[in-house]
Amino acid sequence: MKSNMSPVEQFYIDIEKKREDEIKQKLIEQVEGVKKRRGRPRKNKMYFTQDTEDAIIAYNQETNDKLRNKVFNEYIYKPLFKMTENLIHRYKFYHFDAPTVDVQYEVIAFVLEKLPKYTQDKGKAFSYFSIVAKNYLIQNNYKHYNMKKAKAPVLEIDTNRSVVNEVVREEILSETKDFFHLFINHCTDNIDTIIKYKRDVPIAYALLEIFTNCENIETYNKKALYIMVREMVDVKTQYITRVVNILKEEYSRLYSLYRGR
Repeated sequence: MKSNMSPVEQFYIDIEKKREDEIKQKLIEQVEGVKKRRGRPRKNKMYFTQDTEDAIIAYNQETNDKLRNKVFNEYIYKPLFKMTENLIHRYKFYHFDAPTVDVQYEVIAFVLEKLPKYTQDKGKAFSYFSIVAKNYLIQNNYKHYNMKKAKAPVLEIDTNRSVVNEVVREEILSETKDFFHLFINHCTDNIDTIIKYKRDVPIAYALLEIFTNCENIETYNKKALYIMVREMVDVKTQYITRVVNILKEEYSRLYSLYRGR
């Protein structure tokens, strides 16, 4: 019975039934004389499908490690590997001091840590994890680029710089960074209270996910941020703006309390 099945076992049963239904449909079409397209049959170019998303959901709900490993290796790993390859080449993340395939393994290891955080109310799995992977690549590509620049010969040193101002700035940045992580955790734990409309919740999750993986938020401009959120949850700009404003107000309110502690 279905109630006795583990999530992964049920996933495999559903997959088998889906395949059987597809075969039956093809047979029905042949019997009814449905015209076939001329030329070679089209191949499905989608590597990250609904089956992948269903497998991730089953993986997250499964408690048996053996079954988790099985569904990950058979239905999740290859789509993630292909996704990381496409992201690296599409956005030209080429500043890593390692072969592309090694970078892919690194990104997959990071995404694997985030896998349990995914739920269907956060949008499509492909959009969600492509954003997670892209943010990781942006940050680390940026870090490696800066490391390369730091290794370049120093032509001059500004001896007149204000060391005191630099120290104060670093202290402020450190404090803000600490608060930012607290803010993200607070919003994640209280999302239903902060966000009034249910349809805005996936947008808030998308923004918080981007912020969670972004140590250098200044590297994102407003347009890029909106594009990433739309890729993740596919909503109109006006809804994103509304959620951004809500989070900004909550940030200001909590930061005032934080500074006055």
